[in-house]
Amino acid sequence: MKIYKFVFLLLFILNTACANQNSSKTLFVANWNVENLFDTVDDPGKADEEFLPGSPRRWTENRLEVKLNHLAKVIKFMNDFEGPDILGLEEVEHKSLLNRLINSYLNEKNYQAVEFESPDKRGIDCALIYNARKLKLIASEPVKIDLPGGKTTRDILHAEFLLNGKIKLHVFVNHWPSRREGLKKTEPKRIAAATVLKKNIEKILSANKNSKIFILGDFNDLPSNISISKVLGAKPFYCKNESATTDTGLYNLSYELFQQGKGTYKYKTHWNMLDQIIVSGSIIKNGEIRYECNSFQIIKPVYMITKSSRHKGKPKPTYGGRKYLGGFADHFPVGAKFIF
Repeated sequence: MKIYKFVFLLLFILNTACANQNSSKTLFVANWNVENLFDTVDDPGKADEEFLPGSPRRWTENRLEVKLNHLAKVIKFMNDFEGPDILGLEEVEHKSLLNRLINSYLNEKNYQAVEFESPDKRGIDCALIYNARKLKLIASEPVKIDLPGGKTTRDILHAEFLLNGKIKLHVFVNHWPSRREGLKKTEPKRIAAATVLKKNIEKILSANKNSKIFILGDFNDLPSNISISKVLGAKPFYCKNESATTDTGLYNLSYELFQQGKGTYKYKTHWNMLDQIIVSGSIIKNGEIRYECNSFQIIKPVYMITKSSRHKGKPKPTYGGRKYLGGFADHFPVGAKFIF
């Protein structure tokens, strides 16, 4: 009996060592629109009144704690329960909320947060958290978007990292203007966002065509829409056509699942691939850091999925209208694995 226990223990140790070794050589990049991550304090100058304790939504500290706990549960689920190394986030009111999430619910991870206050009238911004054991933040900035008519929207977040102490990465986190007022009416706003992002990408690639660029976000457009496919110039990517990529091209890793009719956000009866990961061609072609083919995924833990009613199959949100549901978010996250 003792010999069996010894063999079992030895196998367990070897498996754990192999898993840790594999994890140290991979980078898991994800994105998630976390749906109205607000604190419970009135922010002067921002339209956050609906997320206060005295509002019709009754957004209390208890409900915020439930939300943070749920977000942490999904984040820990990512990357085979290892958690993401880079996680782009949308709809975050303040960096203090991310610090609270990290310190209270993700404290076993060495995560750090990046966020800038943007001119969005509701005060919900782009942000990210990253694994400081693998990545060193060397620069970060908000990228302003000037919309037609002088209106404001969320900034694009740009962060630069050193991976493994030597590989420089550029990460852009986006949350482009919504379609709420109609697809055609709002399309010029997303084209404006794509134009600003494209200029920033071109500047980086002109300095170094082998730059490693990750473009994450909730784009409020599909991979085939003009803003992404034409203005930004993100091409469909298929693993079988990997050899056709170029260093200076941009490639949309979500395209194949999008063509299969899958998506991250369901509007009425249609799934929409609004949340995407786009990378520069050097990440496809260059061996320094390389996309693991077919690893792009829509992250759907079973406890996050609505089980019944007409919303069956959708992510369970925090609210349905003004009714508190105590869920997670109204978007599924996406993620992909990279080897370095």
